[in-house]
Amino acid sequence: MPGPVWKRQSVQYREIPGKLCSLASKIQQLKQRVAAGETGNVDYYALIGLRRGCSRSELERAHLLLTLKHKPDKSSSFIDKCEFADEKDVDSVRDRARMSALLLYRLIQKGYTNVMATILDEESAEKQRKKAAAALQAAVQTQQSTEQPPVVRVEAIQEVASGNNNNNRIEKKAAVASPPASVFQGVFCRDLAAVGNLLSQTGYNHQMPMPIPIPVKYEALSC
Repeated sequence: MPGPVWKRQSVQYREIPGKLCSLASKIQQLKQRVAAGETGNVDYYALIGLRRGCSRSELERAHLLLTLKHKPDKSSSFIDKCEFADEKDVDSVRDRARMSALLLYRLIQKGYTNVMATILDEESAEKQRKKAAAALQAAVQTQQSTEQPPVVRVEAIQEVASGNNNNNRIEKKAAVASPPASVFQGVFCRDLAAVGNLLSQTGYNHQMPMPIPIPVKYEALSC
């Protein structure tokens, strides 16, 4: 019975034959499932000897080495080095070795297929991520290119406005620096009037033996 010797089994003596028959049938079903390629939770990476996330080249190299090493034809090569008491045992051992090697070979092939499918899925997902990133970058560049012309227009308007302001400032400075001609004309007329008054006073007010009047052109004094 399964379990340690010290564990008490709640099985009576008359139930042992029936339990053995059910156990033998379960073993036979398990053998059939294994022969058909049905396996439970098998770590195919550990079976092939690879790390998770390996590349395709690593998988192909490991699969080639395992295929060459565990061919079903080489399974019975060790029997020639063994000595058996009965020839019938040799045939049974050869058959069991060939069956075990065939099961291992099928398991290796199934592991290779499973790991390769995982790698292909990861590669396709990586391609999709790259495509999505490229599309997002292109959309951002397109949006930036569409938003750039208004900025250029605003800058051009600002430059034109600043140019106009500079021109206005230059004109204002020129206007302040160069006074109008009427100002010069008024100053000139005022000076001429002062000179005329001085000349008239000098000619008529001072007493001389023969006063000689100084002719003054009043037309020149009029502005």
